[in-house]
Amino acid sequence: MNLAEHLIRAGRAFPNRPAVSLGTRVVHDYRTLADRAGRVAAGLVRRFGLLPGDRVAIALWNDVAYLETLYGIWHAGLVAVPINAKLHAKEIAWIIGDAGAKLCIASPDIAEVLEVPGTEILVPGTPDHAQILQADAAPIVPRALDDLAWLFYTSGTTGRPKGAMLSHRNLLAQTMNYFADVDQVHPDDCMIHAAPMSHGSGLYALPHVTKAANQVIPESGGFEPAESLALIRHWQGAAFFFAPTMVHRLVHAPEIGDADTRNLKTIVYGGGPMYVADLIQAIDVLGPKLAQIYGQGEAPMTITGLPKWMHVDDGHPRYQDRLGSAGMARSDVEVMVADPEDRALPPGEIGEILARGAVVMQGYWQNEKASADTLRGGWLHTGDMGSFDQDGFLTLKDRSKDMIISGGTNIYPREIEEVLLRDARVAEVSIVGRPHSDWGEEVVAFVVAAEGAKLTPADLDRLCLENIARFKRPKDYRFIEALPKNNYGKVLKTELRAALAAEAKG
Repeated sequence: MNLAEHLIRAGRAFPNRPAVSLGTRVVHDYRTLADRAGRVAAGLVRRFGLLPGDRVAIALWNDVAYLETLYGIWHAGLVAVPINAKLHAKEIAWIIGDAGAKLCIASPDIAEVLEVPGTEILVPGTPDHAQILQADAAPIVPRALDDLAWLFYTSGTTGRPKGAMLSHRNLLAQTMNYFADVDQVHPDDCMIHAAPMSHGSGLYALPHVTKAANQVIPESGGFEPAESLALIRHWQGAAFFFAPTMVHRLVHAPEIGDADTRNLKTIVYGGGPMYVADLIQAIDVLGPKLAQIYGQGEAPMTITGLPKWMHVDDGHPRYQDRLGSAGMARSDVEVMVADPEDRALPPGEIGEILARGAVVMQGYWQNEKASADTLRGGWLHTGDMGSFDQDGFLTLKDRSKDMIISGGTNIYPREIEEVLLRDARVAEVSIVGRPHSDWGEEVVAFVVAAEGAKLTPADLDRLCLENIARFKRPKDYRFIEALPKNNYGKVLKTELRAALAAEAKG
């Protein structure tokens, strides 16, 4: 089954329903959106000679063209490679090259600085793009459930992104699981895309397209609390995907006191820790509208979850423990906490979180070693540590691999460390996360300068801005004599984090 069938069906059954809106203005109904996706499919094949299975990168900010692009790619039997628009041009270029994408559909500002030999660039809104849309809509290209649909690039401990291969089956499983465990969707509802559509928000567009719900793009293209509250007031049945930091910012927005949130239906949150005190405050302010998910790119949005009704089940004797958990295994996913030999551990014991089910990726693109290691024994090894309680609720205990989550975005220290070490004046460096009230965490660099070298934060900032996305750049540089290490020479990042925590308390 080709996922684009969902859009075709919505276009036939609900042709006049709003499909894509910009702010408070409807841009396309479902008949038009389905037709445009078919035209995109025909135009891409005709203009660029693409064949089923070819990869097409999407480097767009949230835009009214996003969904017609995504579904047009699938309609033609192609593979979408959505890329975070916040990444540095060099990072975007690397992903495009690794995926072997023959075409990248990019926002104007990204296209201006993007250089990928052998890859053509197409910008929505240009005459070239308009010519693509002049093609007659093509028939949908049939796809098998195990055919590749989406390459989801997620960084690893090496700092080198890996492409999680998500099939039509994987994304269909995620879509059906949304209806089973997260929320029901009706044509009168909407999904407001305040978070990047290249990631969670775009993945949650799929169940909303399946049920012909409106897809609302904020005019800002992102998350502004006042704008989100205004859109809630305008659109009924409003759903969002938020990082916990976005929930915090919404609840603490100056406009929240006078806001009318009756149209708010659901905020699905995930991608980072949500503190119980913040969660209770959000429930008090917004009502029973929050649902938690724990997943990762390798099992998109679907490992465990805590449904809306459990967020307000305050009569349960372990209510607060459940609020502090990541919820229960989702309906079509097996979850296990395992020891280093992949043996299941009893409740209360901490181990690595493993998952298996139809939602789990096929493997990593052109990376057999990483695929075999991550999927060994038929289980997805998440790299996250946690424990189950006696009721089957999973609590995350630590993020392995020292990942930093800032504003709901994963940041991998080694990637930044490798960039900083390009400067010969840097002898050693270690990157850690420091708690931040708005963003969850911010990046701090501990730097050991080479003997006799003169080094300033401005020097290192310049190096980062030339090579990695701005949001990954350290917010603080600490110049120290030596990094703390154990007897084996491993840097003790726990000591660096503890020093920052003690400093914050003092």
